[in-house]
Amino acid sequence: MKQLNGIHHVTAITSSAEKIYQFFTYILGLRLVKKTVNQDDIQTYHLFFADDIGSAGTDMTFFDFPGVQKAIKGSDEIAKTSFRVPNDLAIDYYKKRFETYQVKHDEIKYLFGIKTLAFEDFDGQEYVLFSDEHDQGVKPGIPWQKGPIPLRFAIRGLGPIFFRVRDEQRMDRVLTHVMGFEKIDQQDHLILYQTGLKGNGSSVILDVQHDLPQARQGYGGVHHVAFRIDDKKAINDWIQTLNALRAPHSGYVDRFYFESLYTRLYPGILFEFATEGPGFIDDEEAYEVLGETLALPPKFRHQRQQIEKLVRYIDTVRSNKVFEKEELGI
Repeated sequence: MKQLNGIHHVTAITSSAEKIYQFFTYILGLRLVKKTVNQDDIQTYHLFFADDIGSAGTDMTFFDFPGVQKAIKGSDEIAKTSFRVPNDLAIDYYKKRFETYQVKHDEIKYLFGIKTLAFEDFDGQEYVLFSDEHDQGVKPGIPWQKGPIPLRFAIRGLGPIFFRVRDEQRMDRVLTHVMGFEKIDQQDHLILYQTGLKGNGSSVILDVQHDLPQARQGYGGVHHVAFRIDDKKAINDWIQTLNALRAPHSGYVDRFYFESLYTRLYPGILFEFATEGPGFIDDEEAYEVLGETLALPPKFRHQRQQIEKLVRYIDTVRSNKVFEKEELGI
């Protein structure tokens, strides 16, 4: 069994590509590093929000499927995505920021000894901020240098991913026997698992709920979670592992920005293994203008005119803007 390197990305569904762009850019302060289309449904936007350079382990991405229904929250789903902030004071900063911008949020609490803050977006998508104050695990990313958040507080990567499950034993076997996670701690009905270099960037938290209805995907919910692996060889190794387990999987998939393998090892939850690179700085967009144009992988570029008619224009130009760092008195 090859250990995973941590969390790679989370992909969710939104009711509005425009509104999620505003929320992630102007309130959370993540950088849109790629504006492209769903490679399996070219009429659907796929937006990638990440750190300053689009590092693996820092990006949350969104689809805006036309006509999709609202998600029904329940058991057997990826329930919450979390983000890493550099220190405990950053949690206080974002609490004040959410109050300023009227973002729905909980009170600050400690999970597994870590200072956290839960909040939601306009769709009811659930998130948590985790402080890296004492984190010694997976290295964080680089905050968006030109964004609105002071760098000493800014989000710098993905934190623990929450799975809300009914069958604790089955998911425990998937995490420990198949994916190489280690059970670390338990707090009430929450169970912490970590892999690789450990820390916030390689953690999964099980929220064990036996009596909830079955979740259903839709806007305001998560589509899948991806874990970091080295390269195509690692994908082939995982294909062999999944074949030995007789687990269904996609086989090798080239996403251009990274290479992938998808599988369902637990009902209702889609897992992806994704390579560390190549990344989002490519022949179409330089660092300075990441996410400002409609970017297409090479296999879709001959369809550009057709795709541009299918997806509406969204203004994501930021290189001509100056974002003042909002200190908010902290």
